[in-house]
Amino acid sequence: MKMEQLYTGKAKTIYKTDDPTKLISEFRDSLTAFDGKKKSEVDKKGYYNAQITRKIYEMLEAEGIKTHLIEMVSDIDMLVDAVEIVKLEVIVRNIAAGSITRKYPMKEGTIFENPIIAFDYKSDEYGDPMLNNDIAVALGVSTYEEIEHIRNIALKINKILVDYLDERGILLPDFKLEFGRKDGDILLADEISCDTCRFWDKETGESLDKDLFRQDKGNLSKAYEEVARRIVPEIFE
Repeated sequence: MKMEQLYTGKAKTIYKTDDPTKLISEFRDSLTAFDGKKKSEVDKKGYYNAQITRKIYEMLEAEGIKTHLIEMVSDIDMLVDAVEIVKLEVIVRNIAAGSITRKYPMKEGTIFENPIIAFDYKSDEYGDPMLNNDIAVALGVSTYEEIEHIRNIALKINKILVDYLDERGILLPDFKLEFGRKDGDILLADEISCDTCRFWDKETGESLDKDLFRQDKGNLSKAYEEVARRIVPEIFE
């Protein structure tokens, strides 16, 4: 049962339930960019992201990746395990795009020979700065062992997703992961959706993600619907 609100983020609201070990994550239609400076509402965005995340997490669970997903309790409400969030944003890059092309001499579209894993400190106050392992440990964010474990999980998730999406005509330039601790385990948390990934159409190179909103270059609702049609076609039947 959904009870009082625990936390409101940029695109999801977290609620307590009558079981303290479980929470409900509500996917909203809210849309933000540039650290919340640009905001909007997009019809059915929350629905598409919730269903995409559900399908991907179920697929990852079948591949041995532990996630916080328990079940969907509505089209936009996901029942999840309550976890202690590790304050690391894990960025996985396969193709140069976005900030890495602004900060480093890398041309957009460059395919990396090996995936790049980067860690950011999950803190709006400090602007989510990039971390190395030593800084993460010094901050008490994680241990060296956790970082190595998370890195290995991220690489496994990346390999699974790249192959899975390729079969559906989608390239995965980069994406963000978050993890949580529960009973000594590290679980994949948060979401994997059009909000947290760069999705490019394999044939045209067209963006099918939040870059359309960031750069005012297309119909975001249509793009999210297209990704949903490729990943969760059953919701359109």
